[in-house]
Amino acid sequence: MTLTIRTVAILIFAAAACVPAYAQKTLRIGLAEDPDVLDPTLARTFVGRVVFAGLCDKLFDLDEKLNIVPQLATEYKWATDSKSLTIKIRSGVTFHDGEKLDAEAVKFNLERHKTMQGSNRRGELAPVTSIDVVDPLTIRLNLSGPFAPLLAVLTDRSGMMVSPKAAKAAGDKFSSHPVCSGPFKFVERVAQDRIVLERFPNYWNKSQIFFDKVVYLSIVDSTVRLANLKSGQLDFIERAAPSDIPAISKDKRFKVTKMVEIGYQGIDFNVGKSDFAAKSPVRDARVREAFELSLDRKAIVEVVMEEQADPGNQWVSPSNPWYAKNMPIPKRDVARAKALLKEAGVPNPSFTLITTTTSDAQRLAQVVQAMVKDSGFDMKIQAAEFATSLDMADKGQYEAYVLGWSGRADPDGNLYNFLVCKSPNNYAGYCKPEVDELINKSRVTLDPAERRKLFEQVAAHVLKDRPIVYLYHRHLLWVYTNKLNGVRPIQDGLLRLQGLKSS
Repeated sequence: MTLTIRTVAILIFAAAACVPAYAQKTLRIGLAEDPDVLDPTLARTFVGRVVFAGLCDKLFDLDEKLNIVPQLATEYKWATDSKSLTIKIRSGVTFHDGEKLDAEAVKFNLERHKTMQGSNRRGELAPVTSIDVVDPLTIRLNLSGPFAPLLAVLTDRSGMMVSPKAAKAAGDKFSSHPVCSGPFKFVERVAQDRIVLERFPNYWNKSQIFFDKVVYLSIVDSTVRLANLKSGQLDFIERAAPSDIPAISKDKRFKVTKMVEIGYQGIDFNVGKSDFAAKSPVRDARVREAFELSLDRKAIVEVVMEEQADPGNQWVSPSNPWYAKNMPIPKRDVARAKALLKEAGVPNPSFTLITTTTSDAQRLAQVVQAMVKDSGFDMKIQAAEFATSLDMADKGQYEAYVLGWSGRADPDGNLYNFLVCKSPNNYAGYCKPEVDELINKSRVTLDPAERRKLFEQVAAHVLKDRPIVYLYHRHLLWVYTNKLNGVRPIQDGLLRLQGLKSS
């Protein structure tokens, strides 16, 4: 294998971090990408959430069965009309700068999420109209109406708490030195290389923390990531390559954990985000339908993911209880695809698919390219570093874009921000009032059976319009040294550091 300068640098740093004095105390984690901003209000990447799991505690968390459990909160109570939620805050919690976590701090954070320029949490907390401090350790969230996903929202970045003092002082530079209340505090970040955290001695749950330092290394190449693990330079890697699992499973030095993600992998189309793709053939719904009919999802999973994924056509997998059964996965139909392209007046449509530089995304793009060619598509592939590609999507500087979503326990987290008009992550620029009405109604409907009916109606619209063509749901593959104990497989794909030990 040829080692690039980048790879050598990674290995040199990892080797330096692996001196005997830290063999039992430093946890080294290999990330598949480099996170974006380390500010819970602004962040939007999956790997950023992996880092936040060690840096920023949340009001609530998830357990192995996706049940919502307390973290910085200790209990909650809904009003009889479900229009307010009262939350008790854990006592004795301090931020990494020594400031106390109390009701005022929680209010500050929730209001920051709602009002800060560029916030990606605004849509998640839109139904929260005001926040009352009931007493020093109690807050009340007042809502515009019942909001079914609220507790689930607070298990993620909307529920993360940062130090108000530090946030006010740093302003828009807060992400360069984030101050939270998690088990580890920020030390340094080298872009495209590493993020270093050290144990916070005053952590409220410090008896469950057994490492002095955590180093997150961004290593895009899965082969290099695995090589670092095998050589002892890493203790844990997330999203291992599916092709590596059969062999690594036989190596007694390592353990493998597998979970079906609660998110999805798919392709976004610029249907209204900007004028960049105004003349692109993908603006025609018939072309997007032809595109989907050119695909064989089962074959995609076999080739791209080595069968380490479940084929799917929605924002949740077919095994998920929220899956809309009225819209099953369509079968490949090249003849129908060709007829649709002819009807649209573009028998050989040409467009560019943006993809990240990760190996999975590259393989997916190449397999899709080969499949749609059979129907007459001339699809070009343009690779870009992850943060760059996300910026292109955000600005609408693309025609089609390979994008995955890590998923949320409540399906609203996979829907609202991506499909409601002008929502933060609506990279497709999709806007349909009927869909907005259905999704908003699903948010205020507390009865699960009624919510399922609403999601079926959403599916009937969205899967016909195809602003996103959903493809599959990955098996999240963790590989780690057999000396690491206490790993908790939770389907959101985040590694909880509480309880992790090295034997």
